[in-house]
Amino acid sequence: MPETSFSTCLTWQVIDSGGHETAWIEAGDDRLTARGRAVGITPEPYWISYELQTGPGWVTRELRVRAESAAGVRELLLGHDGSGRWSVDGVARPELDGALDCDLGLCPLTNSMPVLRHRLHREPGEREFLMAWVRVPELTVHRSPQTYTTRSVDEPGGGALIRYTSGEFRRDITVDGDGFVVDYPGLARRIATVRG
Repeated sequence: MPETSFSTCLTWQVIDSGGHETAWIEAGDDRLTARGRAVGITPEPYWISYELQTGPGWVTRELRVRAESAAGVRELLLGHDGSGRWSVDGVARPELDGALDCDLGLCPLTNSMPVLRHRLHREPGEREFLMAWVRVPELTVHRSPQTYTTRSVDEPGGGALIRYTSGEFRRDITVDGDGFVVDYPGLARRIATVRG
């Protein structure tokens, strides 16, 4: 996890959506807050804005998302009570219970929480997770089992190579020394970093 509190701004080219995403992040003390903006053209032209807040242990507490497309504006409030229970727009979603993390579709930032919690960017390990996955741009929420496995540490820049698996889908993701995605083949690659 980050050694001290810091601010950073990360921008990715999001290959899968034909767009870009920028996230402004405050991280440290085993938690983070972030706000982000994304634009994509696949599966349809859309804009996304989001605010993410975690509690201790990098556990998601709240994700607010707004999506705009030709179909209009959609909004989502995904909440976690800190004890394993989830709600979507204030309505309990028991099939998500037990998950610790959200996974905002096409958003490289939300891959960081499980990596940071288990120090997968610092030491070998394999962990299975249940995620509250948000499909973009529809903003529907689904249960998603996922596995993260450290393939190597001490990648250039002090990061790691981590294998992400969800069902038949598999990618080897490069993260930096702070646990944030640098390259997610086929989905996104980082094109700018501004440290605050």
